[in-house]
Amino acid sequence: MDDKKMMKIVSEDGSSEEVEVIFAFEFKDNKKEYVIYTKNERDENNNITVYVSNVDRSNGEPRLLGVESEEEWNRIKDVLRELAKGE
Repeated sequence: MDDKKMMKIVSEDGSSEEVEVIFAFEFKDNKKEYVIYTKNERDENNNITVYVSNVDRSNGEPRLLGVESEEEWNRIKDVLRELAKGE
């Protein structure tokens, strides 16, 4: 049984691709929502490359935005570490 969650992302240039959602979460204190996903690419060490984006739903259609602040990144890294422990 294939229980992968897939989503389509559309680039700035209008091209789209299917990616696999690994985990989605929200920080309750600031109501910011994030998604961790992969295109199933591997790096030189054969590790799967993952991406993290901030999900903006303010215009109805969800948009993926970059993570801008160092503080935000540090909190996201804590989530990633917790996920890695659970595997």
